Amino acid sequence: MTRPAAPSALTLGPWAALDPGRSKCGLVLSDGEGRRIVAAAVLPPERCWQRLQEWQGQGGPWPGPPEPEGQGARGGSDSSPGLAGVVVGDGTGSGPWRERLRGLGVPVVSVPEAGTTLAARRRYWQLHPPGPLRRLLPEGLRQPPRDWDDVVAQLLLERHLGRNLSRQPGALERP
Repeated sequence: MTRPAAPSALTLGPWAALDPGRSKCGLVLSDGEGRRIVAAAVLPPERCWQRLQEWQGQGGPWPGPPEPEGQGARGGSDSSPGLAGVVVGDGTGSGPWRERLRGLGVPVVSVPEAGTTLAARRRYWQLHPPGPLRRLLPEGLRQPPRDWDDVVAQLLLERHLGRNLSRQPGALERP
C-alpha cells in the first residue's frame, strides 16, 4: 500500500494522476502546491501519453492559490520545472503504463484502485452537485452524465496526497 506523500514532497511541483484504460484514460494535473486540479480529461491512451509528455516538458510556472493582497509578489505560481511525479492506479493494464511512465524521468507511484468506481461516482456529485431533478433520485441511482475516469484519477491523486483537492473552474477538457 502506498503512503501519502510527505508534506515536503508537495512543494516540488504539480502531480499528474492517471486512471489507465484500454480505450480511454482519466488524467488530472494538480497545481504546484497540490491543492487543486488545474487540468482534467478523459482521453484515448495515446492522447493521454502525449498530454503527459507536454506537462512534463512545459515546466513552470504552475498555477497555485492566489496570494492574499500585500503578501509578496509570487502571484500564485510555482516555478518548479515539469512534473513532481505521476500517480497511476494499480488495476488491470497498469503494468505497461508504469513502464512507459518511467520514460518521463519522474517518480511513478502506484496507488490501489480498489473501490474507486463507486467512490468516484460519489466524488463526481461533490464536485458537480446534481440539479433539482437529479437530487430527487437516491444517490445510488444517480449516474454522472459523462465518463468520469478523470474523477477516478483525481481520487488516486487524493489518496496519494492524503487530502481532497478542489477543481479549478474550467479544468475539464471537453473532447
